[in-house]
Amino acid sequence: MNSSTIVFPGSNCDRDIAVALEKFNFKNKMVWHKDTTLPKSDLIVIPGGFSYGDYLRSGAIAGKSSILNEVIKVANNGCPVLGICNGFQILTETGLLKGALLRNKNLKYLGKDIFVKVMNIDNKFCTKYKSEQVLKLNIAHNEGNYFTYPDHLKELEDNNLIAFKYCDINGNIDLENNPNGSINNIAGIFNTKKNILGMMPHPERMVDQVISNTDGVNLFKSLLN
Repeated sequence: MNSSTIVFPGSNCDRDIAVALEKFNFKNKMVWHKDTTLPKSDLIVIPGGFSYGDYLRSGAIAGKSSILNEVIKVANNGCPVLGICNGFQILTETGLLKGALLRNKNLKYLGKDIFVKVMNIDNKFCTKYKSEQVLKLNIAHNEGNYFTYPDHLKELEDNNLIAFKYCDINGNIDLENNPNGSINNIAGIFNTKKNILGMMPHPERMVDQVISNTDGVNLFKSLLN
C-alpha cells in the first residue's frame, strides 16, 4: 500500500509515523506542506507535532497549507486519512472533522501513557481490534480537550462515530480517567463515512515491545487488511 505523510514546519512525529508505516511495509512518502500535488496514496497521515509552533491556534495555520486542498479532495473521495494529535487538530481546522480541540482542563501540557477503549471496530482503522478492547497508548499535547456542540455529539454517539474513549486499565469510562477534559471522554472520532480518523493518542509510539508496547500495531494492520 502507498501512504503519504504530510510534513509541516514544527512536525515532530513525522519520522515516527514513517518508521511505523514502513515497519508494516507501507510504501511511504513524505509530502511537504507547500506541495500542490499528492503522490498516489492509499492512506494519508497527518502526524503529530506543533505545526507552526501552535501560533494563533493549534493546527490553524497548517489547515490553510497548499497540500491540504489536495488532502480534502481525496478524503472526500473516500481515501483513508489518519490525523494523530496535531493532525487531529488540523483535521478539525479544515472541516474534515467537526468539533475543536481546546486547552487541557488543567491548562498544562500532558505527556504520559493512558488507556483508551476501542468503541467501534466497524471501520478500516480498527478491524484487527476487539470491540471494547482496552489499549495503552501515549498522549503528548496541550490542546487535547475535544469539544463539540450538542447536536453533533448526539450524532457521534447515535451513529457509532466515536473511535476511542479514555478509560482506566479495566475499561471504566469516567471523569477520573479523562486526562484532558474531553467531552464524554472522547479520544478519537470518525467522519460520517468513517474513512477519516482523528485521534489524540499516538498509536505509532506503541509498535515495538522493546521501547513501549504493541497496542498500536493492529491499527496499522487493520489498514493493510
